[in-house]
Amino acid sequence: MTDLTAPELVLVDLRAADRVDATRQLAQTLVDAGRVTDLEGFLADVAAREEQMATGIPGGIGLPHARSAAVTVPSLAIGRVVNGTGIDWGAPDGPANLVFLIAAPAEGEADHLTILAALARKLVHVSFRQSLLEAPDAAAVASTVLEEVYGR
Repeated sequence: MTDLTAPELVLVDLRAADRVDATRQLAQTLVDAGRVTDLEGFLADVAAREEQMATGIPGGIGLPHARSAAVTVPSLAIGRVVNGTGIDWGAPDGPANLVFLIAAPAEGEADHLTILAALARKLVHVSFRQSLLEAPDAAAVASTVLEEVYGR
């Protein structure tokens, strides 16, 4: 079984003009890892989901997500925003400095909801968010998420 995330899916120095740019950069990591087969198709699915409702949540979090035929395996790409001001993701408390792009296969509704719920339960904790912001590298971010959220 493939882990949900891995160091190559983590951008610890995400520099993006806006959420579209950030999503594209994170999605590209999924393409590069062979987890998404069609970048533009996947981005269109994420954009369609974002049009339904903003996916920013309190605590400086962007949580874009989509089910897509372009996704080969449930995956989580993570970005840590370094521009200091964050990226507007539509959260009521301001911009995001952590972004989690959830990618699930089109037929993976249960996977999609399980990933989203597990991650959201941890993200409410300031200590968890802070540990991700302070992690020294991509491997530490991926490891923290896998251990804290998924018990691996």
